[in-house]
Amino acid sequence: MIDLIIIRVVFVAVLALAAYFIGPFSNEQAWVNGLIGLVLGLGIIFFEMRLKQVSLKRLIGAAFGSVLGIIGAFLMSTVIERIGPGSGSVAIRFTQLAILLWMTYIGLVVGASKGDMLNLAALGGVFGGEKTAKKAFKILDTSVIIDGRIADIAETGFLDGVLVIPQFVLRELQLVADSADSMKRNRGRRGLDILQRIQKMVHLNVQIVEDDFPHVRDVDMKLIELAKIYDCKIVTNDFNLNKVAQLHGVEVLNINELANALKPIVLPGETMRVFILKEGKEYNQGVAYLDDGTMVVVDNAKKMISKTIDITVTSVLQTTAGKMIFGRFDDRIHSVSSERHDRPQRKAAAAEAVTERTTIES
Repeated sequence: MIDLIIIRVVFVAVLALAAYFIGPFSNEQAWVNGLIGLVLGLGIIFFEMRLKQVSLKRLIGAAFGSVLGIIGAFLMSTVIERIGPGSGSVAIRFTQLAILLWMTYIGLVVGASKGDMLNLAALGGVFGGEKTAKKAFKILDTSVIIDGRIADIAETGFLDGVLVIPQFVLRELQLVADSADSMKRNRGRRGLDILQRIQKMVHLNVQIVEDDFPHVRDVDMKLIELAKIYDCKIVTNDFNLNKVAQLHGVEVLNINELANALKPIVLPGETMRVFILKEGKEYNQGVAYLDDGTMVVVDNAKKMISKTIDITVTSVLQTTAGKMIFGRFDDRIHSVSSERHDRPQRKAAAAEAVTERTTIES
C-alpha cells in the first residue's frame, strides 16, 4: 500500500514538473502550466482509484461499448461531412465532435451496465476466476439485518468475502424506522444499529450497491435479481424468500438453518432436566423450552407446571421451524432425583437440630 502511494506521488510530481518546464499551454505562465499538470495528475489518480472498484465484466463491457460508440460516431460524422454544406465549417466540426462525445458516452454507460451479463468463466484462463470471485459476495436482506444475529456470526469470523447491502434494502429499513407504529420503528432502528455495528468490523468488507430494478416492485424479487447479476448468495432468515430464491436457482444462506444445526443433539433414552412452563395441547402434557428456544413436549407432566423435573427423551422431530423434543416424565425418576438433591438439605437440618438440642441441655 505504501509503495502504491509513493508511485502515485512520483507520477503526479513528474507530470506537474513536465508541464512546468515544457509549457504545453504556451499562452500561460510556467507556474500555471505546472498547476494544470498537477490537477491533471490528481484527476488521473482519482480515476484510477475509482476504476479499481469496478468489476472486470463492467470494464470489458464499457470498453466494448466505447469502441462501438466511436465507430458509430465516425460513420455518422462521415455522412454529415459528405452531405453537409461547407464540410470545413465550424458548425460541421462542432457537430462531429458532439456526436463523437455523445456516442462514446452512451456506449460507455450502456456497455458498463450490460457488462454483468457476460459469462467470462466460459472463456477460462484469466477470466475464469471472475466467477469464483463473485461467489464471495453475500447479499443481506432486510429481515436478517433486523434480526441482529448476523452481527454475532460476523464477529466470530465465519463470514468471508464481501457483504453487499443494496440501496433499496436501506430505503426499506429507513421506512420501517420512520413508521408511526412504535414496534416497527424500534425494529427499523435496531436494523440500522446492526448495520453500523457490522461496518465497524475491521475484518469485514461491507459495500453498499446502487443497483436497482424499477420495474420490480417486490423487495424480495429485487434481491433475487441482484443475486443473479452478481452470481452470489442471499443471507436471510425469511422462509418464503428462501423457497422463492431456490426456485429461481439462487443460493441462500438461512441463519435459522444454521441455528438449528448448532442446537445440542439429544438421543432417545437420554435423561435431561427441564422446567415445565405451561400445559401442552394434548391430555396431561407439559411444555418446556431449552436455552436455545427448542420446544420440549413432556407427557405426564401437566401436574408439574412451574417445576424443574427430570425427563426421559422419547423422540426428536426436525421441522422446518426448528427442532422439537418429545419426552416422558416418570414419577419414580423424579422422586429419586428429588431425594438425591434433598439429601444434603436433610443432613444440614438434622445437624442444626442436634446443635440446638445440645445448647438447650447445656
